[in-house]
Amino acid sequence: MKPTAPAPARAAILLPWNKSLIRHDQVARAAEARLAEAVGLAASIGLHVVHEAVFFIRAPTPATLFGKGQVEIAGEALRAQDVAVVVVDAALTPVQQRNLEPAWSAKVIDRTGLILDIFGARARTREGTLQVELAHLDYQRSRLVRSWTHLERQRGGFGFLGGPGETQIEADRRLIGDRIIRLKHELLDVRRTRGLHRDARAKVPHPVVALVGYTNAGKSTLFNALTGAAVEAKDQLFATLDPTMRGLNLPSGRHVILSDTVGFISDLPTELVAAFSATLEEVAQADLILHVRDIAHPDSAAQEADVIAVLNRMAQNATLDEDWQRRTLEVLNKADLLGGVDQVVQSDGIAVSALTGEGLPHLLRVIDERLAGQLSVLDIEIPVADGARLAWLYRHGEILLREDGETQVHVQARLSQADRARFDRL
Repeated sequence: MKPTAPAPARAAILLPWNKSLIRHDQVARAAEARLAEAVGLAASIGLHVVHEAVFFIRAPTPATLFGKGQVEIAGEALRAQDVAVVVVDAALTPVQQRNLEPAWSAKVIDRTGLILDIFGARARTREGTLQVELAHLDYQRSRLVRSWTHLERQRGGFGFLGGPGETQIEADRRLIGDRIIRLKHELLDVRRTRGLHRDARAKVPHPVVALVGYTNAGKSTLFNALTGAAVEAKDQLFATLDPTMRGLNLPSGRHVILSDTVGFISDLPTELVAAFSATLEEVAQADLILHVRDIAHPDSAAQEADVIAVLNRMAQNATLDEDWQRRTLEVLNKADLLGGVDQVVQSDGIAVSALTGEGLPHLLRVIDERLAGQLSVLDIEIPVADGARLAWLYRHGEILLREDGETQVHVQARLSQADRARFDRL
């Protein structure tokens, strides 16, 4: 008899809402939209959300974040719903987390812990799993506080001098620190290998088009619709965590590489910034960035601001060039939810529906035009006997004109600046 899967944990989402909890560089999003996003995050990790509530607080309480009366009101509701896991959609200090668990008789995690769990469950590549483990250890290390009495037990001293020995919390910190050092060394090796792969692609180059956007904006659905790939595309937050690349032929015949990347999210945990940025390295190398927006989402403007803020931070850290916006094209996805592309009134982007395919031919033509604008035209006479150079132009460029003579072939080809330099060295 096949064993039955355990029932998903009953969970509650509590959102403490206060202007001081919103970063100054964010567009203030409605509490309802923020709560809905948190519910989606919890559901994506397999939690069964049975209760959700917004608590308006004037100022965070150091011991519990929520006010005393709010803790009691929430506790009654949680016990009535038999809640096992409480997700507080904010950053909790270790002390606040420790105080809330006995008050609510449930496991309490904050937004950081929830996103870390999602990343841990979804990462598939070697680098992705290493980055998530590293982030998790950084987070755990911050949770080791001396008031956790079960970690105060002493171990015996080493050597002949004896002494008070090493407390459990010190040992745990040391073990975590050692593991973090090993992980960083492994990550260097993985990144070095990925850099070699990128260099190999550059030797036989095709333009790279990278998809970026808020989580669940439909990037993977668009990726599949354009390339015919089968990347997991669920109505789920963080369905894609590891970069995926596929070839794509544009209307002109130009071959490009399309890259699907992790979705952005507001208040990304600081522990995950490095892991998140690593998955976006392909964006920094991209010839064209497609910013995919869920134009039908009520919080679309705030989501757009979150994506732009992350890219600007990447530019400030020199991970991304400062003029990244010059090579960015906005794609307004999910137009079908608004009645079709003709109903999308916003004029600063290309309206499409990745689900129905409406608007995709136009998007491909615009991508083609944008990439063509970054190329230069080579006008050259090639000896008939020099078939190798002619074949190279066909592989790497877009042939605009060919006139065959008795001894020379007149060719006009559109090439990237890098390819033009490579051709000149042939």
